[in-house]
Amino acid sequence: MLSDRMQEALNGQINAETYSSYLYLSMAAYLHSEGLSGCASWMRVQAREELVHAMKFFDFVNEQGGRVLLAAIEQPPSDWDSPRAVFEAVLAHEKKVTGLIGDLVELARQEDDQATGAFLEWFVAEQVEEEESAAGVLQKLQVSERSPEGLSEFDARMGQREFHAPS
Repeated sequence: MLSDRMQEALNGQINAETYSSYLYLSMAAYLHSEGLSGCASWMRVQAREELVHAMKFFDFVNEQGGRVLLAAIEQPPSDWDSPRAVFEAVLAHEKKVTGLIGDLVELARQEDDQATGAFLEWFVAEQVEEEESAAGVLQKLQVSERSPEGLSEFDARMGQREFHAPS
């Protein structure tokens, strides 16, 4: 059974994960408008992954006898200065989410909630991958910007990403 504090925090994380999906969709729309359909496709995959994360939290709260209470999703930004600024924002956002997951882990420890602690282990590992992926993409983009055809090649590579539902 979840404590009231834990239930409230997990509901907050459902909102944060859903916002992440919304943010990445907004980034996809911006990138598409800039003629970067491959980058837009990469963001759409990212958005789908974030919805899967939200649903993992949703299901966990329900399975633990808690109550999911959905809140309004904040409107994400819709414009960036450049494709690089988009991917810099992705990395910053993933670091923020890592902090939110860390806060949940700490709360689970404080509450001696071993079930939630065990559940959150997957997200801790996932955030390591998310930050590494975002940093890698940003690095590749920075290298690609050095040649006239580099951005086009980068965009094409980004479009090859496919959605794979996490286990």
